[in-house]
Amino acid sequence: MGRRQELPSAGTGELIPQPHELVPRNRTPDTVAGWKAVADGLLSNYCCAFHRNVEISSRYAWMYKLQPACFKWTAMAAIASHHVRLALFPLRLDTDGTGYVDIPHSLSRLKLLLTEDVNTIRATNNAIFNDIFWVHLAYVTAEDGIERLRALLQAERHYAPVLAGFEAIDQGRRVLEDGMASEEARQRADDLIWEGNVELLQHEQRALVQPNFDRLSCVFARLVSIGSATSFEVRGVRREVAYFTSFYLYSLTREVPHALRAQAWPRITRFDDRWRWLVTSVVPRFRRFDADTRLVDASLRRIFDEARDFASTPCVRPRSPRQVASYSERVRPPQVTQRRQRGHVARRTPHR
Repeated sequence: MGRRQELPSAGTGELIPQPHELVPRNRTPDTVAGWKAVADGLLSNYCCAFHRNVEISSRYAWMYKLQPACFKWTAMAAIASHHVRLALFPLRLDTDGTGYVDIPHSLSRLKLLLTEDVNTIRATNNAIFNDIFWVHLAYVTAEDGIERLRALLQAERHYAPVLAGFEAIDQGRRVLEDGMASEEARQRADDLIWEGNVELLQHEQRALVQPNFDRLSCVFARLVSIGSATSFEVRGVRREVAYFTSFYLYSLTREVPHALRAQAWPRITRFDDRWRWLVTSVVPRFRRFDADTRLVDASLRRIFDEARDFASTPCVRPRSPRQVASYSERVRPPQVTQRRQRGHVARRTPHR
């Protein structure tokens, strides 16, 4: 499937690579762009949409296993990315005999299939990984992770919420690692870590998800509102019911008073509506789910297993540089193409 840093699965009895094995101290980047390149190097080059999605999900899960007490956002992102694969299903209509997805052909299909919207969901998932995953990698590979992030992010206005989130996470982590800390102090530290992770979630939703959701068609937005639900990949009816949450059902119950005041039905593509559901329903359930190590491990194991299965099935045919360049231009988001036409050259990797 092209270039990729091999990462063993992070299950019971299996080794997780040590951070220094991925980022040697003598080759540590000192810029945001450099760290993004390192994170991108953990993914295959020129792989299809489904392989890319599975790789992203498994990388999030792997990162969570490195710091499960602190990296809550990565576990939520792993499961959310794993769910995105369902939304990508229409793209399977244009797979060839090797399983490679022809996105340009998919985008030329009838509007009825909403493939433009599906492609927007794919691009959003990729953008979230590109924007936030590397920050976790930079933090976990340093002796003093927060100092490294301060040096990298203090001048970056875009990353102000992310740095604030990691400040809270780091403060909580230090208390949890203090063997003399009281139970009360440890509980406050755990709360602080969750607050930091929620700040990362809010940055994701506001800065990355919302601009893309604003581009979705009304029909697709309604479908996504109805279909947005999760039980965090748990198995068994009782557990699924205990952890299940649905934006649509939430809207029919707890959001009715707000909808009446606003005279508008809640939509998942509207930030305020989506954020209320996330912080009042999704995050509390996920926090209960995260407290059960066996459940978390089982859910992440499914993600790792699927990644292993996909890794054994190549999806890329050899392409000439000219084909790659042409292919990249055809699937480039409209705003990027416009920037190129104005003379601005931005680096983008072919359809991921």
